[in-house]
Amino acid sequence: MADRKAFLLRVDPAVLEAMQRWADDELRSLNGQIEYVLRRALQAEGRARKDGPSGVRNGERGTRK
Repeated sequence: MADRKAFLLRVDPAVLEAMQRWADDELRSLNGQIEYVLRRALQAEGRARKDGPSGVRNGERGTRK
């Protein structure tokens, strides 16, 4: 398992609530959803490797469409 680093994140309550709803819709934890969104943003900007440290492309698991 990859090492994880904890850090404090201060966020607007409305943003946190919206992220929680999105996480619930995607069957992810809030932490997992935040990491998923950050990975997608990094990749969209060309600032991340194609394969994440876990070896899972885009840090994604199955998605429901």
